[in-house]
Amino acid sequence: MSWSSCVQINIYLCFDPQQPQIILLKEGTDTSQGKAQLISNINACMAVVDTVRTTLGPRGMDKLITGQRGTTISNDGATIMRLLEVVHPAAKSLVDISLSQDSEVGDGTTTVVVLAGEFLKEAKPYIEDGVHPQNIIKSYRQAALLASNHVKELATSIAAKDIAERNEMLRKCASTSLNSKLVSGEKEFFSKMVVDAVSTLDPETLDLKMIGIKKAQGGGLRDSFLVDGVAFKKTFSYAGFEQQPKSFDDPKILLLNIELELKSEKENAE
Repeated sequence: MSWSSCVQINIYLCFDPQQPQIILLKEGTDTSQGKAQLISNINACMAVVDTVRTTLGPRGMDKLITGQRGTTISNDGATIMRLLEVVHPAAKSLVDISLSQDSEVGDGTTTVVVLAGEFLKEAKPYIEDGVHPQNIIKSYRQAALLASNHVKELATSIAAKDIAERNEMLRKCASTSLNSKLVSGEKEFFSKMVVDAVSTLDPETLDLKMIGIKKAQGGGLRDSFLVDGVAFKKTFSYAGFEQQPKSFDDPKILLLNIELELKSEKENAE
């Protein structure tokens, strides 16, 4: 046989088709599949939905959540879902859609969780009757397409409206979203502030990251104000700062990447 000749080697793996497969699972793990598992997933999701359902609407109640991160009182759906620390894989998907809604829209976090729970609740009888989940999903997709088309027919465009009329409509939309928030008592005040802040953004990008919110203790809600520019919190602690001017008109600003604060002699020596 020459070195250039090819040698074919066939390897055959023999196994017994009658022998059951051995699957190693963690202690305490429960395995189930089929209809029973689908019903279990729906029940787990409904337990999460019932937790945030009572926070929906202008008369929604706040939730007191105590855990390792401390104590939190809120009626915001995304905040509550994040603090619940859901472990169940199916129920955790509700947390994901709530966080996605909060990231993309900024409102309606409780609504999407409740709607998803109602969809699962309505699908449960069909699952019990033996309807395949793919058929249910197909029906939901058709219903979503019909609902989306109907919403587009009812939608009102603000592109052709003048600035005053457009801002007034935006204020009404902002007031509606503030009905269920802690600042609902001052929704007219904050809705105008929100519209003014968004109006300063580039209309092509509308990058909401360009809007910052600074929190300060003390005062009332109406002490809040909008700064059309850059604002940062700074404490003046040097001697004689009371006599220094606190405001300037058309100043020249110099940006430095070095510290101008005085250091102690010990730090200077080091």
